[in-house]
Amino acid sequence: MKTKVTKAIFPVAGLGTRFLPATKSIPKEIMTLVDRPLIQYAIDEARAAGIKEFIFVTSRGKGALEDYFDINPMLEQTLRKSGKDALLDTLKTTNMESGAIAYIRQHKALGLGHAVWCARRLIANEPFAVILPDDVIAAEKPVLQQMVEAYEQTGGAMVAAMEVPPEKASAYGVLDVEEDMGDLVKVRGMVEKPARETAPSNLAVIGRYILTPNVMANISKMKSGAGGEIQLTDAIAEEINQDRGVYGFRFRGQRFDCGSKAGYLQAMVAFGMARDDLRDEFTAYLEEMVSVRKAAQ
Repeated sequence: MKTKVTKAIFPVAGLGTRFLPATKSIPKEIMTLVDRPLIQYAIDEARAAGIKEFIFVTSRGKGALEDYFDINPMLEQTLRKSGKDALLDTLKTTNMESGAIAYIRQHKALGLGHAVWCARRLIANEPFAVILPDDVIAAEKPVLQQMVEAYEQTGGAMVAAMEVPPEKASAYGVLDVEEDMGDLVKVRGMVEKPARETAPSNLAVIGRYILTPNVMANISKMKSGAGGEIQLTDAIAEEINQDRGVYGFRFRGQRFDCGSKAGYLQAMVAFGMARDDLRDEFTAYLEEMVSVRKAAQ
């Protein structure tokens, strides 16, 4: 019987330098898409997948991120007195139970593999998920929930994957596919940021993972890889070398790279247009902007 996945690691130690000066004083993870921080989308996705324990790998300057999940009694009291029950209910969805969240410090930026490894003592001997909040995915069924359901059939290690243009494969970890089974692919190998001419496929790894405790042991033995960092991709690839199953999962949904300015703006438009309370006014504005641009050409 497979152990259920109830723990998730959120690597949030990055400085967010691509969003300076905004990230000079606030963590990138609490920048908002419409009216919800990026981290809230990740937390909601994890909850939908049955995650009960949330492990944040942070760094200096992330205090506002930690405060975000605390109860704010004064604000709640003000909303209650004002009869703003809908806002009060929304606010309560951001609160986390005492003990549900743990914060671990990554003192040096040594890569994603190292960030995950920092949480090893809280994982113990259980499977766990990893969610990268920069990757926001709009999906009818949350992506991690899709993966957990598939994992119940396969076990092993699983990574979210999507097709990317061949010229962009060098920006990702890329799968070498042994067997293509549709939504699932069995993985023969993984390469971190390959040159275009050597990429084994254009099936790229996206920021959702379900991993076994073996991966933590693999990271412990590793030296720095691509870019001088300890790569999570290399630790997962070692599972293949040990003849333990590794799978790619073609998720159903639209992924936005909110670690880039263009991706963040695209997500803002998509999520704004998906809101019933904003759609009509926002769409009319966008159509007007397009018309003005065409007229100017």
